[in-house]
Amino acid sequence: MKRLIVFTRYPEPGKAKTRLIPALGEEGAAELHHWMAVRTLAQARRLLREATAATSLQVRFEGGSEASMRKWLGPDLGYRPQGEGDLGVRLARAFQEAFGSGAEKAVAIGTDCPAMSAQTLRNAFEQLAGHDLVLGSATDGGYYLIALRNGISWTAISPLFSGIAWGTGEVFAQTVKAAEGLGLSLALLEPLDDVDRPEDLSLWEDQTKGIARPGRISIIVPTLNEAEEIETSLAEAGRGSNLEIIVVDGGSEDGTREIARSRGACVLTTPPGRASQMNTGAAQASGEVLLFLHADTRLPRGFDAQIRQALAKPEVIGGAFALRIDAPLRGLRLIERLANWRSKRLKLPYGDQGIFIRADVFWGLGGFPEMPIMEDFELARRMRRRGRMVMIPEPALTSARRWMTLGLWRTTLINQAVIAAYLLSISPSRIARWYRRGRKRRGAGG
Repeated sequence: MKRLIVFTRYPEPGKAKTRLIPALGEEGAAELHHWMAVRTLAQARRLLREATAATSLQVRFEGGSEASMRKWLGPDLGYRPQGEGDLGVRLARAFQEAFGSGAEKAVAIGTDCPAMSAQTLRNAFEQLAGHDLVLGSATDGGYYLIALRNGISWTAISPLFSGIAWGTGEVFAQTVKAAEGLGLSLALLEPLDDVDRPEDLSLWEDQTKGIARPGRISIIVPTLNEAEEIETSLAEAGRGSNLEIIVVDGGSEDGTREIARSRGACVLTTPPGRASQMNTGAAQASGEVLLFLHADTRLPRGFDAQIRQALAKPEVIGGAFALRIDAPLRGLRLIERLANWRSKRLKLPYGDQGIFIRADVFWGLGGFPEMPIMEDFELARRMRRRGRMVMIPEPALTSARRWMTLGLWRTTLINQAVIAAYLLSISPSRIARWYRRGRKRRGAGG
């Protein structure tokens, strides 16, 4: 078993990133710390998703409470207070507890290094196969990562954490000297920059294209034979800034993948199944925000700015756009009004409304449940229990093809019957079979 330990603190203004307060103010420094921690945890979660051996993730925190940490970073992580003592004492305690619980390898990191990636963490664990100690040096003279393997006498390695001038530019050199004196085999990772002082802020800007706000948006589009719709959808999505588009195709035979590549999208191929396709795309995403887009839905102009504005408030975890159906039928206007009332009042948007969510919250909720139907409904239910959702009034325009194929009211009745069956705890697999039988003719998307 392996353990990854993340040291951070609750982002309370006046107590987080205090050396940045002269440049950003108390609120700005705390918000920057928030986004740096979120970014670090996104890389840590990616490591866990890709790990081939059992790996646990523990957050060692200062400030706040376990409840507030869970609300902030998600309920899927293990949390433990750092406890008393200087940084060396707290690091030693974390390693001792990790090895005491059976971990064979342990890596400890902070959240101040924006260039640290899942690959960095993976390299640290791999280096422990042939070394006692792994260090990642920070360019300010400290270190951003320390890793140890179990099986070494704790008495023999305790000097690594004592007699060190913590908070100075001598930390890395003193730790290396202690390791050499103990006869430990040492591996070094590439030096990286920490963001601790006002002059370091440009490093954060280079990595995220913005300070203290949601940066990169990853748009994830599941597809299966969507050649007629995908080009227009991606053209509208591509108007945004600081984003990536990931198309996850379930085996199209109509040129969908080729069209997506021609629009500059990253194209992945998986077995069909919308929930698993979207989770696959999310696992490859680099953005702090995930936007799940149906191939027959077109986003409004300025969607990216509207999402970032909505998520600028830390309590907001995600949301969706209002619904507009692309056909001039009076009955569709009523369906739109009902759908938008449901979204606004009940916070239950559907996938064709462009659901967006903070990446850390998405993985904290476990991603989309691997269900053959109702995966968007269930994710929305979990989101509204997790935090505040915002419905953006500017509508996303979705194709009317399913209503036009089966008829307005037949489509509506089928959809409502599916919801009722799900709420009555009928198996999603059975509901999916009923749904397919109810829509015998092919071509109704969504």
